Amino acid sequence: MSDFIPAKFCPGCGYPIALTLLKNVLKKNDLLAKSVLGLDIGCNLLAWNFLPISTFQTHHGRVVPTMVGFKRARNNSLSFALVGDGGAYAIGLQSLIHAAKRDEAITVLVINNTVYGMTGGQTAPTTLKGQKTDSHPEGNPEEPMMGPELLKNVVKPGAFLARTAVNEPKQLMEFLEKAIQTQQAGHFSLIEILSFCPTNWKTSGMETIKYLDEKLKPVFKLGEVL
Repeated sequence: MSDFIPAKFCPGCGYPIALTLLKNVLKKNDLLAKSVLGLDIGCNLLAWNFLPISTFQTHHGRVVPTMVGFKRARNNSLSFALVGDGGAYAIGLQSLIHAAKRDEAITVLVINNTVYGMTGGQTAPTTLKGQKTDSHPEGNPEEPMMGPELLKNVVKPGAFLARTAVNEPKQLMEFLEKAIQTQQAGHFSLIEILSFCPTNWKTSGMETIKYLDEKLKPVFKLGEVL
């Protein structure tokens, strides 16, 4: 496969940044050949041929149990589940909580852009309070869900939970390394990654970065949660 694959994501989307940094970490540690990436339904399914690793698509909200099954079948693999905030914390929350509780040795990467991106920008579990969306034109009345903090209550010792952002590449790569090491040690790991969605945020250029820095980061604190 060529090292250059044209991105299918919307202009300004943060997914290609997260995926490229994942590839860089795997390549640096000579782990591309043993890695497999499962994709949920949503914007992340556009990554089906973005990386030079084995990749397949699952049903919406089912990527975590699918990757748990793959890991159990091939326990020498590195099993990654790529999922949006909706797939992780709405339809997929039950599977996510129990995978974390059982300390399944997979790595879950949750892309949090605070909306349902592919279907038009509706309110998601992570939508900020007061944020206007297509389904809440007057503003979301609810507080956003804090996924890593929720899982902190159920994971076992040795698990790794963290949150970072696509415009924090050094920290993101550091957390990816730790998550991989955690999986290799036989434990569950999850990284929530704050990401850009200029299409549904209705921002352009520097406005998009400013929105992430000034709106998302004060609410979704970066760092290791566990």
